[in-house]
Amino acid sequence: MKNLAVVILAVLLFTSCEHKLSKTAQTHSSDTLKLTYAQGFAVKYFSGYKEVIVYSPWVKGTEYARYYLVNDIKIKTPANGTKVQIPLKTLAATSVTHFEFLSLLGELKTLTAVCSPEIIYNAEINKRIGEGKIADLGNAFNINVEKTLQLKPNAVMMSGYNQNDSYAVRVSQAGIPVIFNNEWMETSLLARAEWIKFVAVFYDKEKQADSIFSAVDKRYNEIKTKAAIVKIKPTIMAGSNFRGTWYMPSGRNYMGKLFADAGANYFYANDTTAGSLPLNVETVLKNFSQTDVWLNCNFKSINDLVKADAKHSYFRPVKLKQVYNFNKRLLPSTANDFWESAVARPDLLLSDVIAILHPGILPGYQLVYAEKLNY
Repeated sequence: MKNLAVVILAVLLFTSCEHKLSKTAQTHSSDTLKLTYAQGFAVKYFSGYKEVIVYSPWVKGTEYARYYLVNDIKIKTPANGTKVQIPLKTLAATSVTHFEFLSLLGELKTLTAVCSPEIIYNAEINKRIGEGKIADLGNAFNINVEKTLQLKPNAVMMSGYNQNDSYAVRVSQAGIPVIFNNEWMETSLLARAEWIKFVAVFYDKEKQADSIFSAVDKRYNEIKTKAAIVKIKPTIMAGSNFRGTWYMPSGRNYMGKLFADAGANYFYANDTTAGSLPLNVETVLKNFSQTDVWLNCNFKSINDLVKADAKHSYFRPVKLKQVYNFNKRLLPSTANDFWESAVARPDLLLSDVIAILHPGILPGYQLVYAEKLNY
């Protein structure tokens, strides 16, 4: 009898522990999400939950945010992160750079609130805004907290910045998870595009995201390889003069890397400065007046360009009529798809630049985002 009692007690204890384990996260990761280019986040898989870490782009080696994703809200997770029940059914997204990821994953239907509708290009989102199915939360730098709390989305997706955000704090305190999507801080186009995997984790669609990204990655590298063997690399300049300051991408900037991948000869290709280089017009004239092509010039026509500053006429691309903007998909509201879908489709953006610099590589190609300036 005593032995039987011991056995029964052992069974009861095992059953009790097994029940607790079904509702408590294991502490050892069984798998990790594979990433090829993105440096800003990591995903680990545990029994009962996923751990998502967003790294700080400003303080190397530190975390910006940590999330524990569960299908069952009763699952116990570590206390050092934000618990998020997935898949998300409703989402407020504050940046246009997140929309194409949702679109490719078939999850635009979950979008219930956005910021600055006037700068949104996506036709489906604009239709739903017009139907009153998507709310306007105001400007992304002054988001309407009260309206967000009334809507009670499953989560708010926003870009993180190197400072405290009072909106994020208040929304989090109200129990709405704030998901920081920092794709914009990656240093290459493919790294930015790979953040589709980050978004997918919150919808249990990792396999679909991996398939989508793999196809984009393959196309990008195929055409990059074609441009790598060209013997003549046209010299280029980029950007525009804004109130006396000309912002040009450094070689480390994702646009600088785009130029390199497209087979361009760019003066600042080896500059390792992060972000853009603020230059005066005189410096630009000195280094770029004899270039072959002007890319990403934010003007509608050459007449407008010269009217804005007579010095623009001194640049050789203006004389050759080889000036291009990235405004082909621009709505009257100023919404520009270059800032939206191009984030997830760098293969198309690279194709545009290659078609401009090396027309023979992609014969018959129709530009998607880029447009040649006429008079």
